[in-house]
Amino acid sequence: MPWSRDDLAARAARELKDGFYVNLGIGIPTLVANYIPPGMKVVLQSENGMLGIGPFPYEGEEDADLVNAGKQTVTSLPMSSYFSSADSFAMIRGGHINLAILGAMEVAENGDLANWMVPGKVVKGMGGAMDLVAGVKRVVVVMEHTSKDGESKFKARCDLPLTGTNVVDTLITDLAAFSRPTRNDPFRLVELAPGVTAEEVRRKTTANYRE
Repeated sequence: MPWSRDDLAARAARELKDGFYVNLGIGIPTLVANYIPPGMKVVLQSENGMLGIGPFPYEGEEDADLVNAGKQTVTSLPMSSYFSSADSFAMIRGGHINLAILGAMEVAENGDLANWMVPGKVVKGMGGAMDLVAGVKRVVVVMEHTSKDGESKFKARCDLPLTGTNVVDTLITDLAAFSRPTRNDPFRLVELAPGVTAEEVRRKTTANYRE
């Protein structure tokens, strides 16, 4: 059975390490905040100027002025701090963020990432994605393995406009997880979702990877 959105967030949370400063992208990555292991100190950073983001609020406890980069309401922590977007991007561009967990539309076998636009569709802009993949020390991507048409989104080459080249370190889809020790290495299949076989993953993937 493929991983659900919450399963993907929980699996991505296993990539966190104590003491990390982490940026969570829009969509499934925002759910990772709810799966940080107890006792682990992880500081979440948002491009719109917040450091120290708590879990999503319970219904009725939302603060409309307290939002993440995806405009979702969040909670604060005793150590939370607020600053300008310029300061936020200085943290990112300066290499002070250990890990970014992002969504994607396509990932290539060489680590290229496409996650910001589909030609012909109206988009608000690049957002912080390009800065994140260029400035953050490690990039984890979570996405569905195939499109609605059943086409592989983990492919030999990205067809959509790139966000960054050779930037993805770990890819987690609803079928499997892939990782590589360095960006000079190929991706390796490291984990399968429950009930998913290696043969199914191979059949639904056009990228080359190792098992």
